[in-house]
Amino acid sequence: MLDVTRRNAPLALAAILAASRAVVAQGRIAFHRGNDGEPETLDPHKTSTVAEAHLLRDLREGLVIHDMKGEVVPGAAESWTMSPDGRLWRFTLRANAKWSNGEPVRATDFVYSFRRILNPETGAKYANLLYPIRHAEAIHKAATGSSLDDLGVTAPDERTLEIALERPTPYLLELLTHQSALPVHPASVARAAQQPDRPESWITNGAYMLKELAPNSHIRLDRNPHFHDAANVKIDTVIFYPASDLAAAARRFQAGELHLTTDIPADQFRQLRQKLGDQVRIGPYLATYFLIINSAKPPFDDVRVRRALSLQIDREFIAERIWGGTMLPAYGVVPPHIGNYGARAELDFRHNSILEREDEAKRLLASAGFGNGVPLDIEFRFNTTDNNRHTARAIGEQWRAIGVETRFVETDYRTHFAYLREGGDFDVARYGWIGDYSDPQNFLFLFQSDNAGFNIGKYNNPQFDDLMRLAADELDIARRAAILREADSIVTTDMPWIPVLHYSTKNLVSPRLAGFEQNLRGAIPSRFLSLTR
Repeated sequence: MLDVTRRNAPLALAAILAASRAVVAQGRIAFHRGNDGEPETLDPHKTSTVAEAHLLRDLREGLVIHDMKGEVVPGAAESWTMSPDGRLWRFTLRANAKWSNGEPVRATDFVYSFRRILNPETGAKYANLLYPIRHAEAIHKAATGSSLDDLGVTAPDERTLEIALERPTPYLLELLTHQSALPVHPASVARAAQQPDRPESWITNGAYMLKELAPNSHIRLDRNPHFHDAANVKIDTVIFYPASDLAAAARRFQAGELHLTTDIPADQFRQLRQKLGDQVRIGPYLATYFLIINSAKPPFDDVRVRRALSLQIDREFIAERIWGGTMLPAYGVVPPHIGNYGARAELDFRHNSILEREDEAKRLLASAGFGNGVPLDIEFRFNTTDNNRHTARAIGEQWRAIGVETRFVETDYRTHFAYLREGGDFDVARYGWIGDYSDPQNFLFLFQSDNAGFNIGKYNNPQFDDLMRLAADELDIARRAAILREADSIVTTDMPWIPVLHYSTKNLVSPRLAGFEQNLRGAIPSRFLSLTR
């Protein structure tokens, strides 16, 4: 399939140069940063991708935020308290918090925003992250007798927001850093929905406001003069460029056209490290690279088939040879370094030899009716990057040895994820999950049968669902971790998704860019950075 990103590279370069000249002519400090892909939307209640998260961290500010160390710090709220039983949180908003049109940010704006994302009519994919809030689940599922007015988010006054919970939630502050908890400006929501391509439609409360929106080219943000900490925002303009063509992004970085990239072409990693030294940054990340199996569709509803496919993947080869040692082999759903947990569940064949795994994979496929002239035919979908393409083709070659014939469907970032979220048919699809908060629940919830937004393979295991509900009601952290570990073991055995790799953060960072720090959350808020001339 034609690589559209490569085809459009000259156009994108022209856009970079034009945008650079315009900003320089204005005498402004401009930060040019590559982004993971083209955003589907800038509506925080309808987003779900990392590319959108990077933009939203600059455009909007939640009650709390991540700083450059990935730590939770005050955002629109200057302080907060928690009740002794952990079920009521009270946030005090900053007196000088304002929207980009100069209006004050009020506690009632947050009430409106939480109600909006949980309103089933909004169609928010991430609404179930907020189920710890009192009545949130019933409201989102349109349960009989439920009402948005019953949601446990209230505003006693314009600077005080109270969040009442169904149960104590140890990761609540981490959760509130997520885009699902970002506020929208109530009076401009309708206009933004009707005219999403017009920057003036978007009223935001972050360090930056939308200035220019050029699909498949760039998105320009300018410093928000009404932001409460505007005096300490050093960079005037941030220009995001979709950079799924990682090799092209690396070339632009070396030419000085980008100050930051969010990924590195794995096959060039060693060469770039040798040439650029400490401008190449690698660090741990709360993220897993998966293959989603459509477990609601024959023959992939057969665990023997799913296990055979998983057995035959040489993760060490892929991590080292395809990704240049920048990723770790993944034998479990939950990544290392996760909080509120202990030992993670892992695939039982981790320490078997490659030959032992291949023999078992062949036996399993034979017992499922494949082999002896009856190949298993698979359509493998993935989004376009060099790294993903090389990974997919390596896995296809490994599967060939056990009688699997693989056809590839390659689409751009936006199309790929939209197709999956909208319920498009597939056999196997590449997927990556970046932790929204440091807790195993944030990875395991992907497999709950009622998670329509993210359970893309339509996995359904009542025992797993029961354990997840039991863990949600458990107050003791250690007992909760043990319950989640049991649930973790079920999905690791059933393999509705095949874990392949655990991510690292991989950045090219200009020596002109000051303040950058890698963190487990992959958060890079532009407001904490500065550029030397």
